[in-house]
This record gives sequence, C-alpha cells and structure tokens, in this order.
Amino acid sequence: MLICDTKKCDFCGACVAVCPFNAINLYENHFEVLESKCTECGICVKICPTKALKIEK
Repeated sequence: MLICDTKKCDFCGACVAVCPFNAINLYENHFEVLESKCTECGICVKICPTKALKIEK
C-alpha cells in the first residue's frame, strides 16, 4: 500500500505526473491513492522530492 506522510508532502504533483496507472489524486491538502489502480511499482516514491511517499506491505 502506498502511504503519504502529509506533513512532508508539499502537494507538488510530481507523483501524479509520473504514475503510469493514474492511481494518485491530489487535492488542496489531501492525498488519495486508488488502491484498485496502484501496482506499488514505486515510481512515485523515487520521484518524490520531499520523500513523503513509501510503500508498506
């Protein structure tokens, strides 16, 4: 499962831009992962400039 630490996240949208499965939605102060679309590929985790994302099994 993809987890976002919203205290670290600056809601820049980099993760949304690189997700090949359109599994991430960002709102003003809210992060949403569509678990039915997320494959836990980790691309978003690697691109996150604030290191706010992680994958937990």
